[in-house]
Amino acid sequence: MPVDQLSTTFAALADPTRRAILARLAGGEATVKELAEPFPITVQAVSKHLRVLERAGLIERGRSAQLRPSRLRGEPFKDAAEWLEPYRRFWEGSFDRLDARLRAGQNDAEHG
Repeated sequence: MPVDQLSTTFAALADPTRRAILARLAGGEATVKELAEPFPITVQAVSKHLRVLERAGLIERGRSAQLRPSRLRGEPFKDAAEWLEPYRRFWEGSFDRLDARLRAGQNDAEHG
């Protein structure tokens, strides 16, 4: 059974190391060595994470002489954000309802 793109995206985002790598790449492209520097793991382990991110379409890896700098790709993030949007509205609506309830309770206490 083929896996849909959204599932692949969220599976790649499930790992905190991969999320940290993506956060770093949001600041610009970087090589595997540069990406590995802040982590207590090997360059080979970072390369494995990059392969997962690349298969998910979240990054692309270029060729620059001997280096293969990685850079973010936007489309899968856009698709994930669009899928999450109704849930963001639900979450914000929950906070709005809680705020209204707290204000009503505060008004009752002041006038009670």
